[in-house]
Amino acid sequence: MMRTAAFGALAAAFALTALLAAPRGLSAAEEGIEIPEQEWSFHGIFGYYDRAAAQRGLQVYREVCSGCHSLDYIAFRNLADLGYSEDEIKAFSAQAMITDGPDNTGEMFEREGRASDYFPSPFPNAQAAAAANNGAAPPDLSLMAKARFGGADYIYALLTGYEEPPAGFELLDGQNYNKYFSGHRIAMAQPLYDDSVTYADGTEASLEQMAHDVSVFLAWTAEPEMEQRKRAGIKVILFLIVLTGLFYAVKRKVWSDLH
Repeated sequence: MMRTAAFGALAAAFALTALLAAPRGLSAAEEGIEIPEQEWSFHGIFGYYDRAAAQRGLQVYREVCSGCHSLDYIAFRNLADLGYSEDEIKAFSAQAMITDGPDNTGEMFEREGRASDYFPSPFPNAQAAAAANNGAAPPDLSLMAKARFGGADYIYALLTGYEEPPAGFELLDGQNYNKYFSGHRIAMAQPLYDDSVTYADGTEASLEQMAHDVSVFLAWTAEPEMEQRKRAGIKVILFLIVLTGLFYAVKRKVWSDLH
């Protein structure tokens, strides 16, 4: 019984380790398109979010991506996890106009955003979003790093994968060539170019740097609790290892007279 319990605890520890350090997908599922593997601080059992990169990624989202893409599952107050102060969060939220109501007359009205508000959508509904983008509504980005095979690697590849189509490759009106997109035909025009933003911290805003930073930010929006989960997992693993040792010691003590 003791031996079974000890092996069970050890197996659970190894299983939890495997979950915390889950393998990273490197190819597009449907067509076998190879997605280049990037180095991310949040990968691995001891992974963490690079706050400076995530803050720069937020700037890229706000100045470039937010014109088309929503961020429905993130509230302004969540930005405290990225190191922003209460005053900075209030300043961010105050720049947003939020539709609220109805008021005493039954009418909807607009007001300045509050820290408790969620990031507002750039369009009132999906139909308006599609109408403004050649019939293709831009997807919400909150969970994009979880929704796409390859996660942050895929986002980075997509943002850096725009190029001229090869000879003989036909594009319809409103389509763009991207070597990492399924079918290579994508409705979204290239969103990032060198110096598309001027980083507040002085970092050079190359295409690759901006793609990296916004990928980090979107990895955080998809899983803001990752660091807490991994820390809790490490504690559980250590507990199970200690428990395994105790079970083994007890087993040795109980059966010592028979050896």
